[in-house]
Amino acid sequence: MTNTDVIENSSLPRLFVDAALRLDAVVTLGPEQTHYLLRVMRCAVGSSVQVFNGRDGLWLAEIDGHDRRRAGLRMRQQLQRQMRVDGPWLAFGVPKRPALELILQKGTELGVTKFIPVATQRSFSERLNPERMERIAIEAAEQCERLDVPEVTPSWRLADFLKEWPAERALLWCDESGLGIPIADALDSLFDEDDDTAPPRSWGLMIGPEGGFALGELDGIAELPFVTRVALGPRILRAETAAIAALAIGQAIAGDGDIQVRGQG
Repeated sequence: MTNTDVIENSSLPRLFVDAALRLDAVVTLGPEQTHYLLRVMRCAVGSSVQVFNGRDGLWLAEIDGHDRRRAGLRMRQQLQRQMRVDGPWLAFGVPKRPALELILQKGTELGVTKFIPVATQRSFSERLNPERMERIAIEAAEQCERLDVPEVTPSWRLADFLKEWPAERALLWCDESGLGIPIADALDSLFDEDDDTAPPRSWGLMIGPEGGFALGELDGIAELPFVTRVALGPRILRAETAAIAALAIGQAIAGDGDIQVRGQG
């Protein structure tokens, strides 16, 4: 594939589909994606589309036929192979909907591979809409040109979340009290640049709910061997701001900081 091909393909509509992708396979789109291609993007039979499913890489497809509610896409060429991604996990006390949706959208853009809503005394976990949360993650993955879609888990009780967290994955607890070590220092200790043969340790973040954790809610968490208490600076940040700031710092230090910025029309 030439550089010109890459540039041309990058401007094509990009869709996530939950179907197997292989040469000459035909995938039938539902009404929403059909409307997007035919009415919003003004595509027609023969128009090219990029397609991914999080498993089979990125494919170039063309519209094989359509009616008002259904369009068929025929796979023509694999553009990229699927690569395994082990990005950061993000656990968070569930905020109100606007902040929640921003966390999902921007977290996806910043490489989160698993979102873990956590029910706390001050969270809004009873208002979760799993289908909408997954839709937001998919749309963000389409926009930022990821080949995978992050997992969005059901809500966990705080105690169960800490009990089930894998001990081999570092958990950086963003402590709003400011008593933690600078997050950059904590991350530097996870990624040993002096040993190129050592794989970096997998990691994740925990962000508190709006208003912070209740008194006594985190008793004993600092003693857990996989937890590091970290600080994000002298100011108290909103939950969504803390998540975005911590992820950006973490990805820069982890080596995923070569972020391409593209204006959105």
